[in-house]
Amino acid sequence: MINLETPKKVRPLIDQAHQVAMNMLRPISRKYDEGEHQYPKELDMLAAMIDGISESGATGGAGAAGVRRDEKPQEKKGNKNGANLASVLSVMEMCWGDVGLLLSMPRQGLGNSAIASVADDEQQERFAGTWAAMAITEPGVGSDSANITTTAVKDGDEYVINGEKIYVTSGERADSVVVWATLDKSLGRAAIKSFVVQKGTPGMRVERLEHKLGIRASDTAVIMFEDCRVPAANLLGSPEVDTKQGFAGAMATFDNTRPLVAAMAVGCARASLDLTRSILADAGVEVDYDKPVWLQPAAAATFLQLEAEWESAYLLTLESAWMADNRKPNSKEASMAKAKAGRMGSEVTLRCVELAGTLGYSEAELLEKWGRDSKILDIFEGTQQIQQLIVARRVLGLTSAQLK
Repeated sequence: MINLETPKKVRPLIDQAHQVAMNMLRPISRKYDEGEHQYPKELDMLAAMIDGISESGATGGAGAAGVRRDEKPQEKKGNKNGANLASVLSVMEMCWGDVGLLLSMPRQGLGNSAIASVADDEQQERFAGTWAAMAITEPGVGSDSANITTTAVKDGDEYVINGEKIYVTSGERADSVVVWATLDKSLGRAAIKSFVVQKGTPGMRVERLEHKLGIRASDTAVIMFEDCRVPAANLLGSPEVDTKQGFAGAMATFDNTRPLVAAMAVGCARASLDLTRSILADAGVEVDYDKPVWLQPAAAATFLQLEAEWESAYLLTLESAWMADNRKPNSKEASMAKAKAGRMGSEVTLRCVELAGTLGYSEAELLEKWGRDSKILDIFEGTQQIQQLIVARRVLGLTSAQLK
């Protein structure tokens, strides 16, 4: 059974992440929000420090370990609090600092989670240390990743990739891109595989960088693939198309990344709540946890409601990560966490802007920035509507063909 207290072994990691968020990310947050597409050089030193800590084993493996479906449940009795739980807790703290800067961290791309989830042991070793972006979204395809049209055609010992990917986070800065493509469109979802395409590969080019509402510190690219040849060994996992397994390989990636995105929303919302509580206190509005909500000022009552929403998203996120660590199927829980946290993040940050009045709307504080940053967390890695659809399928026991 899950224990809702923070595990002792990850508390030092959380404290370190909070110090980084407060002393390194917050001070440069506004700078890189205004200087969109300017690379945050301060992150290179931070990345080197994190690499050193990881190599020493002091973090307990706080990188996204991935939900490996081919692994058997642990023989050891009892619960395991492992890399997935450590990752979401540290991500929460880092996003208390700045979401866009976290997404800009070298070697911490969403593509790294895809590699961790799907790659075989040889690939895990070969791609260790790479900074991988993840290219899923395509123009005109919508939120259902199963409809992607980018193709990968086998030609000898290589695959030839053709297609266009949009909104690729860290698409220009990353060392490599994990691109999703179909081996055979007629075989449907089962034929969708992911490939590691390394930077500088002929046929892959960054077409442009997007100007965005939020997470402006993070570069977001449009990438074209035109007769881009990659080694067959760069296809992550098995090249076999198993129609019975269907979309399982891709879903294993999402089962890993969605709790991380939920954690980003939880961290950003927590930052808004902490600052708003301070602003309300300065205005003479105290939030009293010992009084019934109806006996408190309207602003305090609203704040308590927002905290309750935050708490539920936080707990769902921990549950989905804990299940991954304990090799329990977590697809439903990952989508529940992503849906709840994404919606909560947008609601909480914008209501905090409202509660803070002119301070919330001005650039004197970071509240307006957090309101802008949080919206993407309800959209990428699967929109709110897609998450609800996935949860409904899991609850009702229906397939994607039966419930669209």
